[in-house]
Amino acid sequence: MPETPEDVAAAPADAEKTDSGLASKLLAQGTGETKPKATDMVTVHYSGWTTDGKLFDSSVKRGEPTSFPLNGVIAGWTEGLQLMVTGEKRRFWIPAKMAYGENPPAGYPAGTLVFDVELIKIGR
Repeated sequence: MPETPEDVAAAPADAEKTDSGLASKLLAQGTGETKPKATDMVTVHYSGWTTDGKLFDSSVKRGEPTSFPLNGVIAGWTEGLQLMVTGEKRRFWIPAKMAYGENPPAGYPAGTLVFDVELIKIGR
């Protein structure tokens, strides 16, 4: 079971912030040199929490990474993963406007979301 990050409630002062409001922090250096483009397929391991520490989704917990086109997910992931290289692990604080919003459809978490993401592979 992925451990809930201590800083899940809010991005720490040393987090990198983009103009869109996305905040991130490097957790582990990557070994790759190339960053994915918004149209690339990527394979990742991830865990996602709400800011009150509730784990709502995790490929780590399922024991199987997931693949998807980067432009087919929430805006925070599309932007954030383009900052990463293969092998890198990063924590993201994604504002509601770049996630599912404050009043999402049933079954989706509301508000700011926190994800630990490891970029395993770029491409199929």
